Amino acid sequence: MSELTITKANFEQEILNASLPCLVDFWAPWCMPCRMIAPIVEEIAEETAGKAVVGKINVDDEGDLAMQFGVASIPTLIVFKGGKEVKRVVGVQSKAALLSLLD
Repeated sequence: MSELTITKANFEQEILNASLPCLVDFWAPWCMPCRMIAPIVEEIAEETAGKAVVGKINVDDEGDLAMQFGVASIPTLIVFKGGKEVKRVVGVQSKAALLSLLD
């Protein structure tokens, strides 16, 4: 299972109402650092299937969500637990660093 595409339409259902921790990647197709981190995010999605939800939000398509969470630079990765933001990192991160956010 790869990461989910998160939109305004499914954000509440997939992220805010999730029983598992959620890692959400705010990205854009033209963003080179986003492209660098994409394979890492996909690996995490596969490795944490059933233990965490991993989603991607294209900030070009979902500007309202990016504004709602104050995303000024991309990639921004936010961890949600119980519908609340608990951790946030900006920029390219190692796989180990991203996995540790879910702990």
